[in-house]
Amino acid sequence: MNTALVIVAAGSGQRLGSSFPKAFVGLAGKPLLRHALEQAASWHIPHSVVVVVPEGWVEPARALAQGLVLPVTVVVGGDTRTASVRQGLQALPEGATRVLIHDAARPLMTPSVFDRVHSALEAGSAAVIPVVPVVDTLVTRDSTTGATEGGVDRDALVGVQTPQGFDAGLLLAAYESVTGEFTDDAEVMRSAGHSVDSVEGESAGFKITYPQDLERAASLLGHSHTPLVGFAMDVHAFDDESPLYLAGLVWPGEKGLSGHSDGDVVIHAIVDAVLQAASLGDLGHHFGSDRAEFAGAPSSVFVEHTRGLLLEAGLVISSVGVQVVGNSPKLASRRLEAEQHLTTLVGAPVSLSATTTDGLGFTGRGEGIAAVANVVLRRATDH
Repeated sequence: MNTALVIVAAGSGQRLGSSFPKAFVGLAGKPLLRHALEQAASWHIPHSVVVVVPEGWVEPARALAQGLVLPVTVVVGGDTRTASVRQGLQALPEGATRVLIHDAARPLMTPSVFDRVHSALEAGSAAVIPVVPVVDTLVTRDSTTGATEGGVDRDALVGVQTPQGFDAGLLLAAYESVTGEFTDDAEVMRSAGHSVDSVEGESAGFKITYPQDLERAASLLGHSHTPLVGFAMDVHAFDDESPLYLAGLVWPGEKGLSGHSDGDVVIHAIVDAVLQAASLGDLGHHFGSDRAEFAGAPSSVFVEHTRGLLLEAGLVISSVGVQVVGNSPKLASRRLEAEQHLTTLVGAPVSLSATTTDGLGFTGRGEGIAAVANVVLRRATDH
């Protein structure tokens, strides 16, 4: 197998207004990365895949790749796109002579564009990019005054897309020879002295950058965004006689939390928010102190039971965000571990943060911990 595909999925979701990395933001019921992987799996040219993700998102990415009949390697990227691509190239399988670099943020790019790029490489191109014509009138603008001038010939300009294809050896050498940051890999090749050819791209292969791009993509897929959103808060007092269970982890040396079960305030908030979003009651209704079978039970049991209720209702969890409020423990050292554990537990990306109340209230006095959870559900039929 001499063709490899590197999917760059290490960008932030900041401009999408998401706390998740962009590639893990949902589109029509699936993360962008899953769409990109399914497109890769549908491409008929035998190839391997390397996915580049942010730190802490390796296991969620591997989970998204499950069930696809193609070899997938997941690696951690860098702080910039250039650094991330370098990491992906270092993970290319032995024997790869051609490499295509693709953005997970272009989930609607079809295999026909992959074919055109690959055919150009077979015909001898060292580098090739898919392009689309510029349709808007173009002007130059003075960034200080805002004044504009016309006269820009748009016929000589094109918009650049991905996947971009390269001779693997030449691209690796180019990355080793250049310094600085680049907006795409074709520019790296130009900086190393190589010419870059072009093939026809597709207008549907636009890049997801802003929320309106998600809406446009969902419309093209025949879906509308109708998520079910739940919000819940849970509070537990400290209990010196119990171990601390928080975010599904045991915290040695920390004061535990009182409760009918193990007192895991993070999981309780998540479950309560899920139940609210699904209109299935609340935590007390399903797991209250009158339910003897849950006395002292690990809170993971609550999640398993709740996911079963969702299955019966035709719903699945799309994403979860939780903020822990308290003076201790300090979450920073184990935040990524906790996020990965919770993501596996709930079956969807979980983002975890922490804050204090600057000494105010019961958490400020060190009497306990609170957790606030936001949950987004989708219908299981929304593919």
